[in-house]
Amino acid sequence: MQNRFNKLLNFPYILRLRRNHALEHATMQILARKNPHQAAAGYSDLEGFSIIGSVSTDDLQAAVDEALKRLRAGETQLAIHPHCGTNFVASGVVAGGMAWLAMSRSSGGLFKRLERLPVVIMMVTLGSMLAQPLGPWLQARVTTQADIGNLQVVSITRFQRQEAPMHKVRTAG
Repeated sequence: MQNRFNKLLNFPYILRLRRNHALEHATMQILARKNPHQAAAGYSDLEGFSIIGSVSTDDLQAAVDEALKRLRAGETQLAIHPHCGTNFVASGVVAGGMAWLAMSRSSGGLFKRLERLPVVIMMVTLGSMLAQPLGPWLQARVTTQADIGNLQVVSITRFQRQEAPMHKVRTAG
């Protein structure tokens, strides 16, 4: 089973997405360290990744270059981002599962179910606490690949998307 899962994670399209995701995270972390009050968000796809926010193209280019260099030097922790959606999904799944578990023995009307509310809150809180290390663990092993191989940046294009400026970072390799 483990071997099949590893084969799936290393399927060319999935591996490319995971590498783009790692580069996106590393870039976002470098940008955040240089300007901690700047609001920005990112998302990855097979073509590369996008950064939404008021980031100058020069700053983004410098951050991408540094991210590539540092990932290639083995700084794998840059691929794990504290605000990645993987963290939120992991917490939601665990907390939702705990809430479902707390309510699974519940029957009767509204008031009977409301009696279980303290148990549900306790279980969801416990689930949220238990899920804290799960998101970064999933990032490190499933949703990113810090070994970016021969990934390279082909272009960085800035454009305006509704009210927010956006950059598309295209990769190859």
